[in-house]
Amino acid sequence: MSEYSCNHTTLGKVPCPSRVPIFQSLSCDEIMKISRMINHIQYRKGQMLFHEGEKSDKLFIVKRGQVKVSKYTSDGKEQILYLLTSGDFFGELHIFNPDELHNFSVQAINDTEICILTKQSMDQIMQDNPGIAMKLLTEVTKRMAHTENLAKNLATKDPDIRVAAIILEFCNKFGKSSNGGILVRLPITREEIANYVGVTRETISRKFSKFEKLGIISFSGNKLMLVKDQEALLVYTQ
Repeated sequence: MSEYSCNHTTLGKVPCPSRVPIFQSLSCDEIMKISRMINHIQYRKGQMLFHEGEKSDKLFIVKRGQVKVSKYTSDGKEQILYLLTSGDFFGELHIFNPDELHNFSVQAINDTEICILTKQSMDQIMQDNPGIAMKLLTEVTKRMAHTENLAKNLATKDPDIRVAAIILEFCNKFGKSSNGGILVRLPITREEIANYVGVTRETISRKFSKFEKLGIISFSGNKLMLVKDQEALLVYTQ
């Protein structure tokens, strides 16, 4: 892990805040001002950013790479809550209530670079630009909706529904249009996918094979998945 200050203030360099949706409506001068407030930390694949129960007063923004947000049961089983990638952020609740402890752990899925803004900096940013507070609250409601949907999927006993839902999420978050469908490089291992949807790794393999035989998806190796028929997957989740 290495930390350094953001120095994207010279001509020709793209300031980090301009890559983050909540800041994209700001002027160039405002973007540059925020850029000077940012510190960066680089994490290697597998490194923990922080653990559940720790305290923080910072907003974390994924500049490059991917992280997984998880909780652990009393017997040590991992439940993945979110997968976040470039432009996503977390820790927003602690900007409004810094006394709260993190109720999740965050780990780098691959080599990752994180932009960090302190609560003091965010308070100044929101004071100057009140609309950003509303965007943060909007993101909080989206996360709550995601968690509710995850809980709904986990409550069903039908693994087809769970696996179809996670494939659609991967399409939306990590997919790229390609000949024949949406190409997805799976961001996590099949074991982790199993942890995400609450089934065994063997079930994930069986369901992937089932959808592949039905012509809904196809694989190139273990990581590259082509989703050929999103509509068919939607039918499973309805």
